[in-house]
Amino acid sequence: MIEEIQIADLGVIGETTLELGPGFTVVTGETGAGKTMIVTALGLLLGARADAGSVRRGAPSAVVEGRWHVPEHDAVAERVEDAGGTVEDGELILTRTVSAEGRSRATVGGRSAPVAVLGELADQLVTVHGQSDQIRLTSATAQRAALDGFGGPALEKVLAAYVSAYDTWQQHAGELETLTRDRDDRVAEAERIRAASDEIEAADPQPGEDTELAERAERLGNLEELRLSAGLAHEALSSESLDGVNDVVGLVESARRAIERVAASDAELQPVLEQLTELGIQATEASASLSSYLGSLEPDAGHDLELINERRALLAGLTRKYGETVDDVIAYGRRASDRLLELDGDDDRIAALQQAVEQDERTLAAAAEALTAARTKAAKDLAKRVTAELKSLAMAGATLVVEVTDAGEYRRHGRDQVSILLQPHSGTDPRPIGKGASGGELSRVMLAIEVVMAGSTTVPTFVFDEVDAGVGGAAAIEIGRRLAKLAERTQVIVVTHLAQVAAFANNHLNVVKDASGAVTSSSVRRLEGDDRLQEMARLLSGLGDSASGIEHARELLDVAGRTA
Repeated sequence: MIEEIQIADLGVIGETTLELGPGFTVVTGETGAGKTMIVTALGLLLGARADAGSVRRGAPSAVVEGRWHVPEHDAVAERVEDAGGTVEDGELILTRTVSAEGRSRATVGGRSAPVAVLGELADQLVTVHGQSDQIRLTSATAQRAALDGFGGPALEKVLAAYVSAYDTWQQHAGELETLTRDRDDRVAEAERIRAASDEIEAADPQPGEDTELAERAERLGNLEELRLSAGLAHEALSSESLDGVNDVVGLVESARRAIERVAASDAELQPVLEQLTELGIQATEASASLSSYLGSLEPDAGHDLELINERRALLAGLTRKYGETVDDVIAYGRRASDRLLELDGDDDRIAALQQAVEQDERTLAAAAEALTAARTKAAKDLAKRVTAELKSLAMAGATLVVEVTDAGEYRRHGRDQVSILLQPHSGTDPRPIGKGASGGELSRVMLAIEVVMAGSTTVPTFVFDEVDAGVGGAAAIEIGRRLAKLAERTQVIVVTHLAQVAAFANNHLNVVKDASGAVTSSSVRRLEGDDRLQEMARLLSGLGDSASGIEHARELLDVAGRTA
C-alpha cells in the first residue's frame, strides 16, 4: 500500500505531503484547490505521460515521490531488483521528475529507470478510476480477465489445463503444417542429398588422403631426377664400376690403414685414427641407405603417377561440391546420412502428427467446454452479487448481466467471448456497460464490481477520482458505505466533493488553496476533530462555520460510525 506521497511544484501545489496508510482515505477541497493534482501526481508515479504544463509556474521542475510498503519477495520487489533498484525493509520509493521543458526522469528503488518500468509496476500496485474511466469495463480482453480473476483458483486451474492443451495442439499442428507445406521441397532435398551421399560413398575418401596423394605425386613427378642424383651419390660413396675409380669408402679405408700403421709411434695420431674409423662406418651406412632408396623407387612411375592424378581429380571434384578438404567431404557425408534418415522419415512423422493433432483437438474441445462451464458459473455468481450491490447503491431496478458466448474459434484464452452488460431497468435490453449507464450510474457500477471482486484481486490500492459524480442523498451514503467495505480488504483513496462519502473515511485529507501571493498555492493537511467537522459542514452547505451545517456533519459522522 501507499504510505506517503510528497509533491513539489505540481500544478497549484507548491509543496505538500500526503500521509495515507491503510483503510479509507478521502481527499476533499474547494473547486480549483488542486484535488485533481493528487490523482495526477499518482499517475506520474505509475508511468503516466508527463506534461510540461503541469509544472508549477516559475518552477524548474515538478517532483513527485511515493513511498510504498511492499513484501520483499513478491513480484513487485523482483521487478524492482531487475531494474537495479532495492526494496529495503519492505519500503519501495518511486520518484518522478518533470522539467518545465517537458523532460521526464524516473527512479525506482533508488536507481534511475525507464518510465516504462513504472507502468509495469502500476498494474500490481494501484487501480485508478477516474470520472470517465471505464477500466476493466469496456475492453473485451479486460472483461474476460476480470471474470477469470473473480473465478479464483478453481477457474484458474481449469484455464491452465486449457492453455496447456492449446499450446500442445498449436505445436503439433504447426509442425504438421510445416511438414505438409514443405513436402515437395523436402523430397527434392532428399534426392539431392542421396545423390551426394552416393557419390561420396562410391569415392570412399579417407582422412588426410588429399595431402598424402599430393606428396606422392610430387615425388613421382621428380622420380628420374631423384634416381639420377641418388645413383651418383651412391657411386661416389661406394663405386661398383671396374674402371679403378676410387670411391669414398675405399679412400677413407686406405687413409685409416695408413694411420693405423704408425699410430703406435705417436699418441697424437690416435684421435685421427678414431675419426677415420667413424667416417668409414658413416660412409658405408650412407651408401647402404642410398642403395636401399634406389631399390624402393617405383619401376613404373609413369603409370602410378597417372593413377594418383586421376584419384586427386576425383577428390578435387568432391571438395568443390562438399567442402574445402577431404576431411570436410567426409564430415558432409556423415551429416547427409543423418539428414536423409530425418527426411525419409517424413511420411511416418506426418502420419504420427495427424494422429496427435486429432487427439489434441479432442482434448482441447473437452478443456474448452470445461473452461466455458467454469466461466459461465463464475459469470452468474458475479452478476448476482454485483446486482445485489447495485440495489444498495440506489439502482434497485438495474441488473448486471455477464454473458459468456462462443467466439467461434480456439484462442489461447479459450473459445469464450465475455461481455459485461447492464440492464438499467426491467423491460429494457441489456447493453454494453459503457453505453447502458449514465455517468453517475457507471461510477456506481464500477464501485459495485470492485467491492464484489475485492476478495479476488491482488491489487493492494484503489483510487477513485470523484466516483460519486452525479450522485447524492441516500445513494451517496451507500457509496460511502461500500467504499468503507472495500477498504476492509484493500487501501482505498477517494477524491470527492460529497460529505456523505467523506464521512466513512478513517483518514480525511483536505487540499487548501492559498491565493494571498502572486501565484495561487495549495497544500494538503490532515483533518481531525473540529477541523473535520467544519470541512464536512462546508461540503454539506458551502459554509464551514454554519451551526446547522456542523450539526448535520456531526450527525452524518455518527451515522457513518454506527454503520461502518
